[in-house]
Amino acid sequence: MKAVQFSEYGGPEVLHVVEVDKPHAGPGQVRIAVRAVGVNPSDWKRRAGLYRDFEEVTFPSGVGVEASGVVDEVGSSVSNVSVGDAVFGHGDNAVAQYAVLTHWAHKPDDVSFEVAGGLPVVCETALRALDEVGVKSGETLLVSGAAGGIGSAVLQFARLRGIIVIGTASVQNHDYLRGLGAIPTTYGPGLAERVRKLAPGGVGAALDIAGSGIVPELIEIVGDPSHVLSVADFSAPQYGAKFSYGPPKDLERVLADVARLCSEGLFHLRVEQTFPLEQTREAQEVSAKGHVTGKLVIAVA
Repeated sequence: MKAVQFSEYGGPEVLHVVEVDKPHAGPGQVRIAVRAVGVNPSDWKRRAGLYRDFEEVTFPSGVGVEASGVVDEVGSSVSNVSVGDAVFGHGDNAVAQYAVLTHWAHKPDDVSFEVAGGLPVVCETALRALDEVGVKSGETLLVSGAAGGIGSAVLQFARLRGIIVIGTASVQNHDYLRGLGAIPTTYGPGLAERVRKLAPGGVGAALDIAGSGIVPELIEIVGDPSHVLSVADFSAPQYGAKFSYGPPKDLERVLADVARLCSEGLFHLRVEQTFPLEQTREAQEVSAKGHVTGKLVIAVA
């Protein structure tokens, strides 16, 4: 089968499409014929070696940790899925024609493979961040970098929990944030003053999604570092704030809940752009530049 791998840390040029043997589903796993894979910042950060201090990579390494597709092999001890079922979930080396999933849920018929393939990481990360930052219904949450995949998920889950959200994004994405139920503002100098005008009663918590070095300013706005959390800035704990990083928690429950919310029209994921497997380099380059509204997805033929 075709798969994308890298054999050394580096830029996008270290990614190559190679021919490898198909993987097989072990106990408690399923193999899928992959239809779509979500692109995440962790993909290019891992490839660039930014995780090497706390995550071991064995070369050659595959790419991608989430996918949707059709089950074609079921491991032992698996009873809730059959060959031919459409599913989406979490696994490793997902940018390939076949991949093994360790956690999954059935894909609703009214959700496309492209959308389903981009759901697991952003949804699990968003829910974990909301739980860990300590924000309650009726309180105001400030989200820095709100228009991307994780930010988009945070806004929607927060709204469902009755949390008021102020989200930062470039001006051209403000209507997008409003559509997700958030109060938009711009990032950059003067953020604290803008937030005070939008939330005169104060902000109860803040999330840093973009990792743009804004954690100290968020702490100043919130007034309590224990209610500031980053999912992208490793230095957050140096300021007394929280840093949230996997592995995923309660993923199968999260996936099942998200599938239900999508079917009920209560959660939406915007797929900004799709790429073929052969353009994984380009997909990661776009992701690394930032400014993605929603999610990037690799479609696998």
